[in-house]
Amino acid sequence: MTDYRRLYIPGATYFFTVVTEGRHPLLVSPAAIDRLRESFRYALECRPFRFDAVVILPDHLHAIWTLPTGDDNFSERWRLVKYRFSHRSPPTDVTRRSLAEKREKGLWQRRFWEHCIRDDADFGRHLDYLHYNPVKHGLAGRAADWPYSSFPRFVALDVYPMDWGCPAGVPAIAGDGGE
Repeated sequence: MTDYRRLYIPGATYFFTVVTEGRHPLLVSPAAIDRLRESFRYALECRPFRFDAVVILPDHLHAIWTLPTGDDNFSERWRLVKYRFSHRSPPTDVTRRSLAEKREKGLWQRRFWEHCIRDDADFGRHLDYLHYNPVKHGLAGRAADWPYSSFPRFVALDVYPMDWGCPAGVPAIAGDGGE
């Protein structure tokens, strides 16, 4: 067992990676994406926070959240998201006895990875990593081509040009602002 310690800082901004159990491509159907979005809304309603950025890939997601002043409980928020998504998902064939005994569907890895954002430069690096992830994994030709991302919001805010995240030598699609 590792001696891992989480860093809980009230009001801090965090970058997260959350992975599906066994890297199963759970987040591919429009229905699954809708369930996840509803689960985020549920967590926001129960335990408010600022949802800064997100990218949803078939087997994992990355998010940046800022917690309210005086509140450091990001773990409870992720518990709410995972619980709501799992509760609203169709039944599964749970193969691990330990999961079945706890009445868990085994959709998510139990843990998640977090990083406390240190400053604006750190925020920018993690925002770039998050939005470039679909390109990195070969799921999109450029960041703007991936539908399950906060990238369009950051284009509208003039943080990124539309053709950002387009690998060298790959032309942007004409007519979409990325020419």
